[in-house]
Amino acid sequence: MRITRKAVLASVASVSVLALAACSGSDGGSEGGDGDNAGINSSTAVNIAWNQPFYSFNGESITGNATANNIITYMANSRFVDYDIDLELVQDESFGTMEKVSDDPLTVEYTYADTAKWSDGVDAGPADLLLEWAAQSGKFNNVEPELDEEGNVTNQEAVDAGVYFDAASPSVALIEETPTIEGDTITMVYSKPFADWETSIDNNLPAHIVAQRALGIEDPAEATEALVSAITENKPAELSKIAKVWSEDWNFASLPEDEDLLVTSGPYVISDFVEEQYLTLSANENYEGDRPAVFDQVTVRYNGDPMGQVQALQNGEVDLISPQSTADVLTALEAIDGLEVETNVEGTYEHVDMQQGNGGPFDPATYGGDAEKARKVRQAFLKTIPREQIVENLITPLNPDAEVRNSFTQVPGSPMYDAVAEASGQGTEYADVDIAGAQALLAEAGVTTPVQVRLLFDPNNTRRSNTFELMRTSAAEAGFDVVAYTVQTDWGTDLSNATSFYDAALFGWQSTSTAVTEPDANFRTGATNNYYGYSNPEVDALFDELQVETDAAEQERILGEVEKHLVDDAFGVTIYQHPGITAYNPEKIGNVQKLGIAPTIFYGFWEWTAGDAATEGATE
Repeated sequence: MRITRKAVLASVASVSVLALAACSGSDGGSEGGDGDNAGINSSTAVNIAWNQPFYSFNGESITGNATANNIITYMANSRFVDYDIDLELVQDESFGTMEKVSDDPLTVEYTYADTAKWSDGVDAGPADLLLEWAAQSGKFNNVEPELDEEGNVTNQEAVDAGVYFDAASPSVALIEETPTIEGDTITMVYSKPFADWETSIDNNLPAHIVAQRALGIEDPAEATEALVSAITENKPAELSKIAKVWSEDWNFASLPEDEDLLVTSGPYVISDFVEEQYLTLSANENYEGDRPAVFDQVTVRYNGDPMGQVQALQNGEVDLISPQSTADVLTALEAIDGLEVETNVEGTYEHVDMQQGNGGPFDPATYGGDAEKARKVRQAFLKTIPREQIVENLITPLNPDAEVRNSFTQVPGSPMYDAVAEASGQGTEYADVDIAGAQALLAEAGVTTPVQVRLLFDPNNTRRSNTFELMRTSAAEAGFDVVAYTVQTDWGTDLSNATSFYDAALFGWQSTSTAVTEPDANFRTGATNNYYGYSNPEVDALFDELQVETDAAEQERILGEVEKHLVDDAFGVTIYQHPGITAYNPEKIGNVQKLGIAPTIFYGFWEWTAGDAATEGATE
């Protein structure tokens, strides 16, 4: 066994801010496997354990924005740009090229390569990116979604239904003019300069499949043409159907019967998927790009039990793991011969956010619209969260240098962290548990105790279960009754959809980008990751300012002011940066490079090497 300890986040800390996707932080999910090696293939294969099951192939939607989904689409779909191991953006020219052709106005051209193809043989092209613009810009949305108890949109069934795409990207919204298409090139013009245009938009779903399903047109070319017409000519009847298909059809938790939903543009296609057990990707025979599959099959096996993942690695059921990092897990891995083991600090941070629009204890509507009363109740709850105790009990045994994170947007150790954290005041306002202060705030608000708070978290995540117990015990002293939210579907889906059922959420944001503007999606009114009804016009205006600001000092000032508002508004609190462990069997897989941000251990899959033992495995 060889153990190395790498500060993987060091490269992340050199940038100011990170984009985020909901994540259980490699430490939660459903139990995987049925004990009979299901999903392990006899051909050249590698088997990887992951904590949370896949549930959506549309990672650009509000519902599907989760690391559990995006690690699969990372291997299955091609994109114009990705990060390399040094967190520098690189283009995949075998799929296409992206070029800024003007600064005034900011104009970007995307040109698809001849080798850019969907796995059904249809060429990828400008219509695919036009669809993403239509979905993410918010230009065509004209109704608010009505949701049933499971979070499904119910007001797009009627003939005259409105248009609702399940997405909201502040950066794509800056592309106000309808993009123009000429040959294999689509041109996008921004209404104002935007600092992070390189990561603003990229390829996602196949436009021809969306159009075929939405408009009932069998021929792919005709379907694509109809979709382009619907968008460029703003046809609400067709757009309503397109929006519904884009938003809903690629949400699935087991292998769909319709193979059209499995069409991809990258090196892999989904070939098998058993709910909450495993998902198998097979090499795409029609792929013509520069990132071919190394393994014929990559099977991701779902197991939320960290020690279960260690056992599976020891037994040869999986070859690569990145489980919840605990002292017991590290000790167990150190005792297994022949493994490569690395410890690191991950690009994920733990936090608590609160619902402000669900009719619960933190919503002004509960108090007749009294926003100040609701704010005091939120402040009172935050004062009870034992952040130092959580870090000391659960994180310090793994990382003796661990500390409470005091910024919503900055990684500890990054250039802007100290200044932004100080400006926010979070480290002062919520430095210590303050039961007396919490009780006083509840008394000022005239709220009768106990106040029930339904906390959403992954129930299979040991560390989060321990955090819940620490929070529950502390909050009870101030008059809060914190109860575990009962998951309706799975916690990741419920986070964005079943918002009326929980009052606060405990989870991790997984970093996906180094773009300075990416927190916009978390805190702007109605943005993609703002699940809580939080709205502050001053915060929105600051993000408008940040979008066009290129000076680092000014970016720091703006983010500090944003965070001060978040603290003053009692939006939530941050707790800690996740510690991490990666372990793998070098006889089965080599050249594993864990990226400091998503897709973490799946980074550079086209550069993996297959060991001699990679062809060994049980037949299905």
